[in-house]
Amino acid sequence: MVETQSITRETVTATERLIRPYIRRTPIFEVAGEDFGLDSIRLVFKLEFLQHTGSFKPRGAFTNLLLRETPAAGVVAASGGNHGVAVAYAAMKLEKRATIFVPTVASKAKMERIRDYGAELVITGDRYSDALAASEKWTAESGAMPVHAYDQEETLLGQGTVGFEFEGQDPQLDTLLVAVGGGGLIGGIAAWYGGRVQLIGVEPEAAPTLARALEAGRPVDAEAGGIAADSLAPKRVGELMFPMAQRYVSHVELVPDEAIEQAQKTLWSVLRIASEPGGAAAFAALLSRRYQPKKGERVGVLLCGGNTTAVNFG
Repeated sequence: MVETQSITRETVTATERLIRPYIRRTPIFEVAGEDFGLDSIRLVFKLEFLQHTGSFKPRGAFTNLLLRETPAAGVVAASGGNHGVAVAYAAMKLEKRATIFVPTVASKAKMERIRDYGAELVITGDRYSDALAASEKWTAESGAMPVHAYDQEETLLGQGTVGFEFEGQDPQLDTLLVAVGGGGLIGGIAAWYGGRVQLIGVEPEAAPTLARALEAGRPVDAEAGGIAADSLAPKRVGELMFPMAQRYVSHVELVPDEAIEQAQKTLWSVLRIASEPGGAAAFAALLSRRYQPKKGERVGVLLCGGNTTAVNFG
């Protein structure tokens, strides 16, 4: 198992200072649980879908490009969509060349944004793992710098700044629900909080990467399908995040695709928030009662992505 001692509160704080000129400090929004039929709790949403490019991913992308030496061949990334959009955006802002590999399940909205930011887009394979293999081949041939979506120290440091912000905005949280794909987001947040809140991962039943890893005691392959396959189905979680998940993630809740769809519809009907499936997954655990808070519990929910063209959920 890979272990790192360099993803700490101190290094996340330094990272936040580094990337601050390039990212948005996304707002939080408090709402009564009763608005969603969830009695006797307080909900605090962090609206990270308002980040540049529509997801939390620019935090890790900018951290990579600012901390590492970029060769003349530029940068290369494999992505289900959001990471690729973020790397393309960061490369555009920092005037670097970028090549992005995505699978066929990536949404058209995300593909269009990658092209709009001036990156070269390569569509290959059915799943993220296929795009990753193709990107690794390209890295070896071109000499470009790979920017991993979740299993890289700089990526974890950048995503950890979400926790830095959230705690500063609301230090009274009891519980925080975070969607899990490859685990870069929850890994960085876990390193920041260090057990000071109950941290719960949420995954689709069709892509239980962290759940399977925690059961096995190490990252292992899992199913990689479902409605959120373009953002929450990387086949397995990262090696770097896993020790932090073992130490600081309370448990993982699995939610069916139907619950994610209902969470999307509810966010739209109640708050007029258009969330992509991966962005609504954490809320789905609450709405479906897969996670049942205690009376009076203050629950944070990270709405982490909004790259969707579907703005009318019925």
